[in-house]
Amino acid sequence: MSTVNPEPLWRPDPQRLAEAQVTRFQTWAAERHGAPSDGGYPALHRWSVAELETFWTAVTEWFDVRLSTPCTRVLADRAMPGAQWFPGATLNYAEHALRAATTRADEPALLYVDETHEPQPVTWAELRRQVGSLAAELRRLGVRPGDRVSAYLPNIPQAVVALLATAAVGGVWTSCAPDFGARSVLDRFQQVEPVVLFTVDGYRYGGKEHDRRDVVAELRGELPTLRAVVHIPLLGTETPEGALDWSALTAADQEPTFEQVPFEHPLWVLYSSGTTGLPKAIVQSQGGILLEHLKQLGLHCDLGPQDRFFWYTSTGWMMWNFLVSGLLTGTTVVLYDGSPGYPDTAAQWRIAERTGATLYGTSAAYVMACRKADVHPARDFDLSTVRCVATTGSPLPPDGFRWLHDEVREDLWIASVSGGTDVCSCFAGAVPTLPVYTGELQAPCLGTDLQAWDPSGRPVIDEVGELVVTNPMPSMPVYFWNDPDGSRYHDSYFDTYPGAWRHGDWITLTSRGSVVIHGRSDSTLNRQGVRMGSADIYEAVERLPEIRESLVIGIEQPDGGYWMPLFVHLTPGAVLDQALLDRIKQTIREELSPRHVPDEVIEVPGVPHTLTGKRIEVPVKRLLQGTPLEKAVNPGSIDNLELLHFYENLARKRS
Repeated sequence: MSTVNPEPLWRPDPQRLAEAQVTRFQTWAAERHGAPSDGGYPALHRWSVAELETFWTAVTEWFDVRLSTPCTRVLADRAMPGAQWFPGATLNYAEHALRAATTRADEPALLYVDETHEPQPVTWAELRRQVGSLAAELRRLGVRPGDRVSAYLPNIPQAVVALLATAAVGGVWTSCAPDFGARSVLDRFQQVEPVVLFTVDGYRYGGKEHDRRDVVAELRGELPTLRAVVHIPLLGTETPEGALDWSALTAADQEPTFEQVPFEHPLWVLYSSGTTGLPKAIVQSQGGILLEHLKQLGLHCDLGPQDRFFWYTSTGWMMWNFLVSGLLTGTTVVLYDGSPGYPDTAAQWRIAERTGATLYGTSAAYVMACRKADVHPARDFDLSTVRCVATTGSPLPPDGFRWLHDEVREDLWIASVSGGTDVCSCFAGAVPTLPVYTGELQAPCLGTDLQAWDPSGRPVIDEVGELVVTNPMPSMPVYFWNDPDGSRYHDSYFDTYPGAWRHGDWITLTSRGSVVIHGRSDSTLNRQGVRMGSADIYEAVERLPEIRESLVIGIEQPDGGYWMPLFVHLTPGAVLDQALLDRIKQTIREELSPRHVPDEVIEVPGVPHTLTGKRIEVPVKRLLQGTPLEKAVNPGSIDNLELLHFYENLARKRS
């Protein structure tokens, strides 16, 4: 593995190395806490996992985390699950998110962009004022620490205000994007029984208005615990009967009061995709998220008050929560509400230009779509402020790295990152002081003992293994909602390797310390005893200009055989003729191995995804094995349920 890319695609120059916050942190931690003063990032990482309590103590001091009550120790119990972080400490996430308002009142905290692509600033002072006003109104409505506050909102400033006001009063935030249908939202919100619901009347996407008032009415009828519904008139409609008006709740000039809550007090509930059952309701803590996001955004993403942070996301995806946490580092956060490709494929680059983004995050799929659409970002836009382009959602293929390097800037820090909703953070990814190798994540993150394990639980290097984390992270779930004995939480991560977090990805840790992601291990392809990740096949096949997207499934047959079909969604005008079939098979044979060549290549009308854009493999596999649609998949978790009927019919024909 380490000889595949002998030369890095990019190296940080001496100035960037010296100025990076992680460099300054290491020097300071060496003086104060015994961190290694030389050996660079690899030495700092080894220290951060070997001296876990000291490392997290250093993080709290470096970022001046305000514990209103001190802790008795940093980590009372290292067991997983069940680690107890900073017992006795109290704090408030929102208080830290709004600290910059005292010194930079008139500077923008938020830049809001809709499909007109004209940025609209919200200053730190205005954000703090609105949070103060709304927090007081929430208290007046009877919202107490631990009460759930839900939001059916797009990526707009009001969503950030509502999240921070909820955290300020000690409430528990949870959100869904307004492109989710009523059933999908209820599958999530009914589990946590919210007392307040923030809603819009609709949203704009792809140049069209989408009215959601009927969905909101259904939500109000199906959530009996609601005490209040707040109406945000994004499309300009009147406040419905019995709902409260947003502007009235945020009109007062009031300093926020921040409830000081225990470190492990719930901050928000995130949800798994829920493709094969009810989504898991994942609870993360105020203190755990505060520390983990300060580490990630300050040390790994190198963000500070001078930066503008843009990540294309929606409120239904953990990256939105991660984006809002940019406020913790005093960074201006860019909120884009609209289609990623409207009015053309280059839309996100235009937004990066117009907002002066310094860190621009997107999906690997968007980068590859730009490459196929012949987009030329550097030619068409002034991207001189962009220091880093980060990608997640799926592994960025090598061609994506090369395209960013060639089409944005040679001196571009490309950060492919990988983590999960489960920790609302990254296990591996951005390090401003390390080189970037094509197709590889730079390194495991600080405080994260990331390993690749073989089936017997032995760590392997330069070999494919299960992604395992062997020490607790502060942002790991404190629990799942409605899981009183913790069994669902335990079974989700700890049933394979007791005491170690198994995430469900295939990875390779290279001998030079970088990380390669191969796809989900729960949809492993096992050909003649050789395991492989689906991501490797997608990367090879989707280089072909005729293929828009693909889906590969491996199915064990009753007779002991193994059927591995490759489904391809073609670009307009392309035809799956013998010549294309031959090229698909030749590409896989030459770039991967003869074992990877599919048994059949089947054209499909589309590839189904979760509501956050990940292609779904396990439910399609279940359908092809004959499981009825209603048992194979949770319909509310899929972006286009009609597509699944194709796979259902195919299974019927094959049986």
